[in-house]
Amino acid sequence: MTASRIIVALDYAAAQAALDMAGRLDPALCRVKVGKELFTAAGPVLVETLVARGFDVFLDLKFHDIPNTVASACRVAARLGVWMLNVHASGGHAMMLAAREAMELERNRPKLIAVTVLTSLSAGDLADIGMQGGAQDAVLRLAQLARGAGLDGVVCSAQEAHALRAACGPAFNLVTPGIRFAADAQTTPSDDQKRVMSPRAALAAGADYLVIGRPITQAADPIAVLQRLQHELSA
Repeated sequence: MTASRIIVALDYAAAQAALDMAGRLDPALCRVKVGKELFTAAGPVLVETLVARGFDVFLDLKFHDIPNTVASACRVAARLGVWMLNVHASGGHAMMLAAREAMELERNRPKLIAVTVLTSLSAGDLADIGMQGGAQDAVLRLAQLARGAGLDGVVCSAQEAHALRAACGPAFNLVTPGIRFAADAQTTPSDDQKRVMSPRAALAAGADYLVIGRPITQAADPIAVLQRLQHELSA
């Protein structure tokens, strides 16, 4: 298992494109994330193939349903050999507890984390769906709910990492999407991510793992970008 903090988002619509990119990466330098689009297109076989190639796989399906259904889905996902999977914290304590209890029965238990507030949501978006107090308050409340249910950590914006680290302690894993290189943030739009941060700043704020997609997958030399990123983080 790699010690890398970098999780490369394989945001592709077909298995071959994802596998081609995986072939340009090094499991010693990064982990990989499989989300809804790729999993819907390629299914469990793609996940098992990546695991067989030596990658730690974060299965990012954000399960959100009644407790028994989520627990069953997590159990099946764990048996694919994934390193990490997630649920929605807004599913509530009972749902997260059922998922965690299902993981305890697995021989090779993956990390189980919860999504707090999607990094695409602004304060206005949250108000529209009835979540008052802004993103940071909502994230903190949901993270503490996940911690209380025994989960290993949460997905959050790096902008909330400092407050979550203080509230939830050093062992609670913080997985942060919305990562952009400092130079790139000045020259390219943030796409659908509204709460973004540079890798080094995210690490300094308390993030454990950095989810990075296009800055790596669209690079001419992904390995060179990973090595540059490792150097930036170690510095």
